[in-house]
Amino acid sequence: MVKIFKAVAILEGISYLALFSNMLFIKPNNFKLYHQLLYPIGMSHGLLFVGYVLLAFAIKKSQNWSFTNFGIVLLASLLPFATFYVEQKYIKK
Repeated sequence: MVKIFKAVAILEGISYLALFSNMLFIKPNNFKLYHQLLYPIGMSHGLLFVGYVLLAFAIKKSQNWSFTNFGIVLLASLLPFATFYVEQKYIKK
């Protein structure tokens, strides 16, 4: 379960950055391409976000996260690059 969480954390971070890249770099230059990419990137990011949160709840006990650490892990899903940090710092091998 921890390996799956690590993979989802990395993929969720990548999808978040892809969503921002689509919005910041593609939208001003090619509005049609922006709309074509918005649904698949947004849907994959949404599914990965939900998976990240559910898996965080599932492995909370096995990782012995305190309430504060668990809050940080959940907050990381909302910040760019933060899931990469969580994957390195808060996941015990």
